[in-house]
Amino acid sequence: MKAISLFSCGGIGDLAVSHAGFDILVANELLEDRAEVFKHNHPSTQMIVGDICDKKLEILNATKNLLNGQKLDLVFATPPCQGMSKNGRGYLLNAMRKGVKSTIDPRNQLIIPTIEIFLQSGADTLVMENVPEMENTYIPNPDKDGEFIKILDFIKQSLSNAFVSSVQVIEFADYGVPQNRQRLLSIFTRNEKLKSHFKKYGSLFPNPTHSKDGVFLPKWRTLRDAISHLPKLNAGQFETSFDDSIEYHKVPLLDEEKYFWVSNTPQEKGAFDNQCINPTCKFDKNPTHSAGKDKDGINKSSTETPLYCVKCNSLLPRPWVKTGDEYRLMKGYTSAYKRMSWDVPAGTLTRNLSYACSDKKLHPEQHRTLSLHEAMILHTISDYSFDWKRADGKKVSDKLIRELIGESIPPAGLEKIFLHLTAILNGQIIEAKTEAKQFCLLDD
Repeated sequence: MKAISLFSCGGIGDLAVSHAGFDILVANELLEDRAEVFKHNHPSTQMIVGDICDKKLEILNATKNLLNGQKLDLVFATPPCQGMSKNGRGYLLNAMRKGVKSTIDPRNQLIIPTIEIFLQSGADTLVMENVPEMENTYIPNPDKDGEFIKILDFIKQSLSNAFVSSVQVIEFADYGVPQNRQRLLSIFTRNEKLKSHFKKYGSLFPNPTHSKDGVFLPKWRTLRDAISHLPKLNAGQFETSFDDSIEYHKVPLLDEEKYFWVSNTPQEKGAFDNQCINPTCKFDKNPTHSAGKDKDGINKSSTETPLYCVKCNSLLPRPWVKTGDEYRLMKGYTSAYKRMSWDVPAGTLTRNLSYACSDKKLHPEQHRTLSLHEAMILHTISDYSFDWKRADGKKVSDKLIRELIGESIPPAGLEKIFLHLTAILNGQIIEAKTEAKQFCLLDD
């Protein structure tokens, strides 16, 4: 089956598409660095580098030439998510209605050329991946000046009645990924087999393979399952911050202050909650850090969290800012400088996965953040043949690796979704359900 990929980044999500049986003919990516990684790992795909708005005709012409009279089956698109607002219909929409144009992120409107390419390509099916907030993100309605429309409503408005849509927020831990990562998957199709399946079952997504509680299904894969076997590292000094036997099993050094906070942080805790380490005091009932919503509904951290022990007045090993000889508690949320938990999946890996101050990014017990190698395992990239190399031969920086992981979707989980689609197209899903039903009748 034939596919094209839009907003392809480094091609991590495209591993799922190709492994599910699709031949990716053409891909488009804005940034050269990411495109070079894609080209190395997907050498048979024609990569078109540049802004999708400027490259629309080139993408369509390249697709037509490579199809050589065949039909395009799929468009896979992962538009940038940074512009998707959690405020949805709240602050953002009100601001737009008041004419505050700066709140309208132009990246959200990249959905417009995406749909234009999909419709003009002749493909039957569009699969889109984005953050859950996409459901409540608005863009200016291109058909009605001065009005705004939800992105998903715009897509449905742009497509004919021949299409059906199956939209769902997917928790990738439910598909065996050792990471909690929720993404919005949207499938729009006019393929008759897919439509028939949707009409019968109400969804185009496969059933979960794992569950949080482990009832009837295997339990979620945990951090312990995925990385506990790896050699220990310590970010306190260079000699202990890497392991030569495993490529990318290395971590950035922590400066003296950060290491002091982190090394005094117990398992399951955050540095903002650290207790007194004065050997003559050891008071462990100092108030812990908290956060709450202010009168405007905005989540803010407490300004009352003590930095000095309430019993002996010793400086606590909590994140601080020092000005001259004075210390004050650093502004930060309860999840900053916090350890991950061994027996649950990792939290969502972001571009900041190597920063101790980021959201719950400390190793469960070692004094460091995740190594890049561990991140590759937790993101399931290590399940595939994927090289951290560029087609132009230049070195792939650690920064680029972090960005590609943080901006992509775990391919092993996504592959299960695409395999489900290909199974429907090949008639395997209905046959499997029929066989299961017959077995149950015979068993009774």
